[in-house]
Amino acid sequence: MHNAPSLAGQPALRRTALIVAAGKGLRAGGDIPKQYALHQGKPLLRHSVEAFAAWQRGCAIMVVIGEGQQALAEAALAGLADVSFVTGGAERSDSVRAGLLAIAAQGGSDRVFIHDAARPHLSSAVLDRLDDALDMQPGAVPVLSVVDSLARGDAGLMQAAVDRAGLWRIQTPQAFHFKAILSAHLAWPEGALATDDSQIARAAGLGVALVEGDEALKKITFAEDFAMDSPRPATMPRTGFGYDVHRLAAGEELWLGGIRIEHDRGLVGHSDADVALHAITDALLGAMALGDIGEHFPPSDPQWRGADSARFLAHAASLVRGKGAEITNVDLTIICEAPKIGPHKLAIQSRIADILDLHPDQVGVKATTTERLGFTGRGEGIAAQAVATVLAPHPSPSAKDASA
Repeated sequence: MHNAPSLAGQPALRRTALIVAAGKGLRAGGDIPKQYALHQGKPLLRHSVEAFAAWQRGCAIMVVIGEGQQALAEAALAGLADVSFVTGGAERSDSVRAGLLAIAAQGGSDRVFIHDAARPHLSSAVLDRLDDALDMQPGAVPVLSVVDSLARGDAGLMQAAVDRAGLWRIQTPQAFHFKAILSAHLAWPEGALATDDSQIARAAGLGVALVEGDEALKKITFAEDFAMDSPRPATMPRTGFGYDVHRLAAGEELWLGGIRIEHDRGLVGHSDADVALHAITDALLGAMALGDIGEHFPPSDPQWRGADSARFLAHAASLVRGKGAEITNVDLTIICEAPKIGPHKLAIQSRIADILDLHPDQVGVKATTTERLGFTGRGEGIAAQAVATVLAPHPSPSAKDASA
């Protein structure tokens, strides 16, 4: 399980995914409940668990299962570590309440993400938007706009049109401050039906923010839904370019590509002045139109004085993945007369791959000189340029006008 770097030293928030998988799934047909049926080569439930397990911000995972479903659940999630189970109730609200109480019994959490196992294609971008919204409100739900015309009907005949302005389609996961949603569930009347947890939260007076959802989060309900070829949005390659320069000076350590190289001079900068990692950081940020390194780590901020540039690169990677994008490769060129980069290329390649959680074959490292021309040719400094390629979802219609 990955965790995003803590940039300001704050204690990590405790996050828990509560995946509801206790239903019988009768409308989907089949011999077993739909959450354990195969969808695109793996049990439906496994898609959601893997999505939470891969989330960069990290979370514990609890699955609410039906009576007698333990063996099915364990088989569906074979090989996945750190997943706990709790038995649910007759209604969805009963199952969620059982899960919340089980989390409380295990020491509680700061935030909980309540998700239906029948929505398998969950992106980290949706999770990030929900998590960010919880900084402002005790609850948050992903929504999609209503694009079709609406009308009331009676006796099979169309009646008055319904204004779709301000109407939203609600999805899961639904995110809440843990103690707030637990109290709301405990206050919910026994036997009262609730379509989702945001309804229970609103009944308790909690503010629930609306964030942009994802068309890929379609709920699997009927047998024909299992035949969908690929509900994920199409991806497109995006490319970013980065360039950085720092001067050489005596008495400084030389850091290049995340490793220290013995040399008579080192690079000068507010951080460790690693031009290679700075160039790759800018390339990744540029690929997703996320600004540049100076915007995220201003040289005027004293907390970055002497900082390890690996932190900058890891943060850029987490931002890219938070947008639902996959880093496919980076290509780095270091430009200098000295030191010789060749003896260090494999170590630099390995270190960059480790920071980005990539295979070394996805990291290109090259070096060149300027034939003693210019500031690099005179040995006054070192330059680096980098290109990064990512596969990112096509931009989707935004729910930016949605508000709590």
